Amino acid sequence: MAKGPHAFRTISEAAEELGVPQHVLRFWETKFSFIRPMKRAGGRRFYRPQDIALLRGVRALLHDEGYTIKGVQKLHKEQGVRRLAVAGESGAGPSPLAEADFGVEETPDIGGEARDRLSFALADLEAVKARLDGLLKGR
Repeated sequence: MAKGPHAFRTISEAAEELGVPQHVLRFWETKFSFIRPMKRAGGRRFYRPQDIALLRGVRALLHDEGYTIKGVQKLHKEQGVRRLAVAGESGAGPSPLAEADFGVEETPDIGGEARDRLSFALADLEAVKARLDGLLKGR
């Protein structure tokens, strides 16, 4: 039974979906500050749908488009996480996430990293709301 598009993925599921070994995902976490899967007790990683979309973009840039790690870091710094997610959409079919899941309105007094953190927090809250709504419907 396959997981739904909004379900969290373990590192093995994420690695299989992306077609890369698990150690590559761990390595990318050390090189890209914007890759932050949730970690539970014992350090077990859980990748949210937006994490998978970002990883898909990083994989496409590194493996398909020939970017270097520094090149992807620079691209993130200049254009943000939305650009990285878009890079992974071309070969992956439709994304389960709307483009709005990766950014907020442009605000001149907030930096890119803070905007990224707020976007992830918003996506997490929306996922929790959807789950709670589903539980309430099942009553």
